[in-house]
Parts: sequence; C-alpha cells; structure tokens
Amino acid sequence: MPELVREIPPKAADLSEWYQAVCYRAELVSQAPVRGCVVLRPYGYGLWERLVAELDRRFKETGHENAYFPLLIPESLLVREAEHVEGFAPEVAWVTEGGGEKLTERLAIRPTSEVIIGTMYSEWVQSYRDLPILINQWVNVMRWEKRTRPFLRTLEFLWQEGHTAHATEQEAAEETARMLDVYRDFAENVAAVPVYLGEKSASERFAGANHTYSIEALMPDGKALQAGTSHELGQNFARAYDISFQAEDQTQQFAWTTSWGMSWRMLGALIMVHGDDRGLRIPPKMAPVEVVIVPIVRGDGSAVLAAARALFDACKGAGLRSKLDDREGQSPGFKFNEWDMRGVPLRIELGARDLEAGVATLVRRDRAFKEEGQKRTLPLDAIVGEIPAVLTEIQTALFAQAQAFLTTHTLATSDRAEFLRLLEERAGMIDIAWCERPQCEAAVKDATSATSRNLRRPARSAVCVACGEAATAQAYFAQSY
Repeated sequence: MPELVREIPPKAADLSEWYQAVCYRAELVSQAPVRGCVVLRPYGYGLWERLVAELDRRFKETGHENAYFPLLIPESLLVREAEHVEGFAPEVAWVTEGGGEKLTERLAIRPTSEVIIGTMYSEWVQSYRDLPILINQWVNVMRWEKRTRPFLRTLEFLWQEGHTAHATEQEAAEETARMLDVYRDFAENVAAVPVYLGEKSASERFAGANHTYSIEALMPDGKALQAGTSHELGQNFARAYDISFQAEDQTQQFAWTTSWGMSWRMLGALIMVHGDDRGLRIPPKMAPVEVVIVPIVRGDGSAVLAAARALFDACKGAGLRSKLDDREGQSPGFKFNEWDMRGVPLRIELGARDLEAGVATLVRRDRAFKEEGQKRTLPLDAIVGEIPAVLTEIQTALFAQAQAFLTTHTLATSDRAEFLRLLEERAGMIDIAWCERPQCEAAVKDATSATSRNLRRPARSAVCVACGEAATAQAYFAQSY
C-alpha cells in the first residue's frame, strides 16, 4: 500500500512511482476507504488553500463573485443539452435511492455545473440590465474514473468553476480569453509552472462548447498535463436552459455564456515539475510553510530553544508562514530530511555555537545538497529581513529551471516520420503545422497514443506534417495524463 512507503525512489527512474511515494510520504494525501478517492491531509490541504487564496483574489479583481450551487442535478435537466450529456455520460455517477426509497428521477452527482447554473440563470436574467453575471464556485465534483492517482485523476476532486452570462458574443469571447490568462498568470507566477496557451481541437473540445482554450504544462516524463480550461459556450446552453433577456432594442435574445475551471490537478503539476530525489520543492508563493526553524539542541538547550522561539515570533511578525520544529525525540538530521522531503523553501538552523556567535544558518531547498549558495550564515538580527528576498530568488529560480526544461523539450519538425517517432519516445511538446481534421488526430492517436494539446493560428507551413493535407494552425502534440 502507498501509505507504507518509507523511501522515495529516484525520480528519473520511474516518475509514477516517485510521484506516488512523494504524495503519501510527504503526507499530502492518504488513501480513502472508497476506491479511487483520497483524503486530503492538512499539509496537502495547505497547498490547496494557497491555490484558492491566489486564484480567488484574481477572480475578485476581475469582477467575479463566489456562490454555491447544488451537488445533485435532476436527469431531466441534464439531458436538455444533448452534446453535453453525451460527452459526460460515461463519467456520471447517479443517485437512485434516498431514505430507503427508490427515486422517481435519477439525480446526477455534479460532474460539472453548467446545467444547474444555467437553470438558475434562466430565472435571474430577464433584461440586458441583469447582465453580465460573473459567478465562481469552489466545490467538489465526481467523475467515474477507472484509473486513478492522487491529484491527477480521482473519482472525487476539488476545483473551482466559473460561469458567466453576457449580452454579446464579443463580451463572452473577451471573458474566455481573460480567464485563460488568469490561469496562465497563476501557473507561471505562483506555481512556477510554465505553460502553453491555445485552443483545443474539435476532438478535445469541452462537450457543448463552441471553443475551448487551455493551458498545457509539460511533465518530466515528456507527458503533457492540461492544467486549466476556459470555454466559450456560445448560446448553446442559453438555448437549452432558456437564458434569454430583453435587449436594449426591445428584442428577445439568448445570452452568451462561458465556463472555466482549474482543479487540484495543478498541484499534481507542481509536484512533478519541481520535485527532486529528496522529495517536494514547493515554490514559496505556494508553500503552506515558507520557513521552518530547527533548533539544534544538545544538553541544556533552553537558551537555544528560547532564541529559536524568538526567531519564530519575528518571522510570524514579518508576515512569513513559519514553523518551529521543537519536537523532542527526533534528531536535527531527521528533521532536516523531513522538511526537505516536504519541500519547505527555507530552513533556519540554530545551535549553541551559532547563538554564541550571534548567527544562524539559512538553507535553501531549491539548491542541490552542498551546492554553492545552498547554505548561508547570517547575523541573527538580520536574518528575518533577508528572507523575503531569498524567497523571491527561489521562486524565480524554480520557474527558470522549469522554463528551461519546457524550452529544450519543445521540438518543431516538418518531417512526418520524425514527428511520430518523437511522440512515441515522449520527447516533449512536438510543434507542427496541422490541418485540424479529427480524422488526422485520430490517426496520430492510434499510432502513438498522443493527441493535440492546443493550437494557435496561423500555421507556419502550408502542409500538415501529420497527414500532408492543407495546414490551418500550429499545434502542440504530446502524450498526456
């Protein structure tokens, strides 16, 4: 059982095994007694809270408000948008009995909320003055997955889903683009995960949408991870659920709607992109604990402990998310290894000799063991003031490392044989001129298990690399999670 993992295997040898070990060993999750579900432990929830705080602030800055809609969706509502329900049918879990009685109508457990929110918007929207509606909700959803792993794919997972309604197609298109860029900003400037933005292909589009856009990250094994999506729904859901309004010219019109979401998959991306053989490396802006203070106590350590507590109080007073590890019965070395494994960006070591000299040692988690600059000895009265600048350096360094990996593993080709070979080898994001035809994408998938990740226009060549037909866009292809 993963719960019993005691050591972290080398990351390069088997990313999947390493990933599972880190998730359980760092106490991010525990296995639940329900197949395909996990318990999010306090440290893992701390990561989620950082994601929520950073994204929620951005949502509110762009004019959105939070609300909450029901978990259960009547089947009669779900089936109104035929393409939508067909796309989600294999993943929907149903409630058929309640209170010991068979239900007269099945209730879907929320796989996504366009249906229930669209139903409510139809009641709330009567006039153009009621628009736009800009609402987000932080919720759990359920999708009946067969193969699961923590954060990346579970039956139940946490996410946010934004749902907006607009008077014009242009407003809806601007909203879709705006929220996609919010996700890019969060991924790159908070999670330190570089991404590619673009539109999904027709085959990869959200069921019921006119256009779906995504941010795509690249994992160390050469697989892509879809980390956030933004959907331009046109008037499809508005027609299905009668979200109509009287326009300024007195005509009756259907609203233009959008939806957009990011789940805890983003945490899975962060773990895989930044972690190393010692465990997690968490970017400071995402860290539940930015700095941990470890007193090195031998004999009568009262003076050291008092100084460590004073340092802890000073860190808290400076607004740093801090932890004092003064546990008895564990050696300093054990604590160092544990906090390294849990990815805390900075560690402060303080012993009796340090106290006599009026100094402490600052240790960076982003640097390799004994790498130049990993440790610095600083005066005790200056160390807290130095920490914010060092955290900024760590944040920047982690993103630069990840960006360098993405750049060197983004490969452009105009040769079909090379294209297929690179996909089979999981060489990274393979950039080609593409025709956008579903038949072409299906053929590539059959040959290599890879799909288009997203695309942008115009194409840099007139001919599709995959099939030889006329190219209409540039596309990134990769195998994916």
